[in-house]
Amino acid sequence: MGVMRFKISPPPNLEEWPEAEQTCISGLDGRVFPTQVELEGDILSCRRPTSESGKLHVPWNVEGFGVPVLSTASLMERDEEYILAVELARGRISQVRDQRAAWEMSGMHIPDELAPLMKEAHQHFSKAVTQQKNPEAACEAANLAIERACEAADVLVTSYTKQRLAVRRKRFPQLPASLGCRLGQGVPDETTARQFTEAFNSAIVPIEWSQIEPDEGEYNWDTLDAQVAWCQDQKLLTIGGPLCSLSPGGMPGWLEQWKNDFYNLQSFVSDFVETAISRYVGRIRHWQVCAAANIGGCFELNEEQRLSLVARTLEVARQVDEEIQLIINVDQPWGEYQANGQHQLSPLQFVDALVRSGVGLSGVNLEYAVGFLPNRTSSREMLEFSHLLDKWSTLGIPLHVTLAFPSSDSTDDKASGRLSVNRPIWRKAWSEKSQKKWVERQLPVLMAKQPVVGIYWTHFSDAEPHRYPHAGLVDIDENSKAALERITRYRKFYWRSGEE
Repeated sequence: MGVMRFKISPPPNLEEWPEAEQTCISGLDGRVFPTQVELEGDILSCRRPTSESGKLHVPWNVEGFGVPVLSTASLMERDEEYILAVELARGRISQVRDQRAAWEMSGMHIPDELAPLMKEAHQHFSKAVTQQKNPEAACEAANLAIERACEAADVLVTSYTKQRLAVRRKRFPQLPASLGCRLGQGVPDETTARQFTEAFNSAIVPIEWSQIEPDEGEYNWDTLDAQVAWCQDQKLLTIGGPLCSLSPGGMPGWLEQWKNDFYNLQSFVSDFVETAISRYVGRIRHWQVCAAANIGGCFELNEEQRLSLVARTLEVARQVDEEIQLIINVDQPWGEYQANGQHQLSPLQFVDALVRSGVGLSGVNLEYAVGFLPNRTSSREMLEFSHLLDKWSTLGIPLHVTLAFPSSDSTDDKASGRLSVNRPIWRKAWSEKSQKKWVERQLPVLMAKQPVVGIYWTHFSDAEPHRYPHAGLVDIDENSKAALERITRYRKFYWRSGEE
């Protein structure tokens, strides 16, 4: 077993740093090693089953940026402790420099304000490196270097986004991507319909197997039929699914009796996929076939079984209609869940295996939900978000992204999930204003990326049961939030050639 140790000054308090448990180490291929984290005094120890070099990823408090996940450069295992803040500063500065070089080579104009920020970051970093015998002084200087490097990353990504969007808008007066949201439990009323269609050009019709077939062989399609008809009346691109979810509790309860009989279980899943797609042939052309397959948890299926199950469902769906677009949903696309030691493949490797198998996968939907338990995605800054999209684009298939961000930290009895912490892990406390600001930062990055062909919000209204508390675009009293108004403005400017 390999161990990396990091000194932190001043010594942290776990009660004030609950995100420390999310610390992990990744290898050269991006796969996260099973990581056991221990904090004793001022020493953070990370144990893993290998002694290979790797990058440490840890949520770190950065003034003005909340608690984003920061990464070190690749570190070798050694007996001497690393000073964590110094290594995070080294990693952050390297990321910004590497990305600047890559974008500059591709023809991007580098903004003038980047150079002074990077110069100041280097000055603080130099001071931190030369004072490592005094950990407190080194950490103080390193944290200042991290702050300046984060500011520089912001400037760089913002400039890249503006330049890319300007180019794309010249080529496409209306962006060639769908902007959508998941519908609720019924057909929207008149007010909701107006709000929805002003903001979105597509809709995800939720097809929950346990609701459609609560008892074996007894189907209830009435609500779905009405929702699909409504989408057609509104001329919305209709996306169905996910047809099955491999998360805990994602399958109908009556299937549990077959959990130890994989081949019969696979047959039941395939039958439902075939039945659903056959019912809506010609009306739904885009299908989210499976969700949470990369994480699992349903019926204790192992990784090989989940891959086999997803591949089979894709084959069945393609046999029903060769022209449909088939997508699978990926939870936690950075792969932080691998730290628990129950997964051999990274999220990217899992999907790559399906692409290489030739089962007709048309795209992948990455879910980025910040601040929620149990299926949380750690907060990242825009540079890491941009890098994630570039990394997934190497698969050569279209990308779809589903977003969620809370507008409040209060208890929400209608949600099946819960907020991870009440303190701001993003830049500001949870509020409608911060939700809007987060949208303003994330959506332009997505719109600037050519491989991204679909952008979706997790659910429309907080008044209906949902997975993510307070992440809706209208509140429990059906009042629109600032984030919805901002999305509507983006729709008008980039999809309808209006004025922002």
